[in-house]
Amino acid sequence: MLTVTTVNVNGLRAAAKKGFVEWLAGTSADAVCLQEVRAEEVQLPAEVRAPEGWFTAHAPAAAKGRAGVSLYTRREPDAVRVGFGSSEFDGSGRYIEADLPGVTVASLYLPSGEVGTERQDEKIRFMDEFLPYLKELKERAAADGREVVVCGDWNIAHREADLRNWKANRKNAGFLPEEREWLGRVFDEAGYVDVVREFHPDQEGPYSWWSYRGRAFDNDSGWRIDYQVATPRLAGKTVKAFVERAATHAERWSDHAPVTAVYEL
Repeated sequence: MLTVTTVNVNGLRAAAKKGFVEWLAGTSADAVCLQEVRAEEVQLPAEVRAPEGWFTAHAPAAAKGRAGVSLYTRREPDAVRVGFGSSEFDGSGRYIEADLPGVTVASLYLPSGEVGTERQDEKIRFMDEFLPYLKELKERAAADGREVVVCGDWNIAHREADLRNWKANRKNAGFLPEEREWLGRVFDEAGYVDVVREFHPDQEGPYSWWSYRGRAFDNDSGWRIDYQVATPRLAGKTVKAFVERAATHAERWSDHAPVTAVYEL
């Protein structure tokens, strides 16, 4: 079995003070993918920089206090790679991948965007570069007899079932037609599988992000933007796929919840 969890921590130093350390100590995951770490490795407290029983790899953003992705694995990876060959984005703390036996596990933090701003232009440029890489990664892994799972905050709700208030968000970043179409190409053209949706085909959600504003969490008015996107053979070996939603608003240590999948290798 291989258990993989992904979560946007919304600042790892802050999350560590709110319950992340306790969550990590209790998880049964073999690999944990983090996004929006927002710190350089030397700024992290020891218990999250290099916790006992884990091998860690951190890819901070060149812009201090922004983005940042990390990978925690129970066994030492055979290889770790930061970035995907992009002159613009490889130093932005948005992608890291590690080779474990038979599987490449990646942590992705796709730009969030904002309609009508440079942030949205950045998001589109990232997507334009990243899709060809996903195809290449899948082909390279297949040639080596390996599987791939790209985990993270993709910042796109693919279907109407992936966010509660979809009608009010049709013109907002994260649910724009062109973003949804691009994510569809990841599945249809590049040939990856949305593991959680495959496991829960007919339900709304399960959501993985809720705004801190109002009572979004209590009302389950959320978005499903955190995905495990896997090669078909690995996706077909999914035993479980679920969101680790906190029992109460007060018990949350991020505005995102961990998304976990268990694969039978």
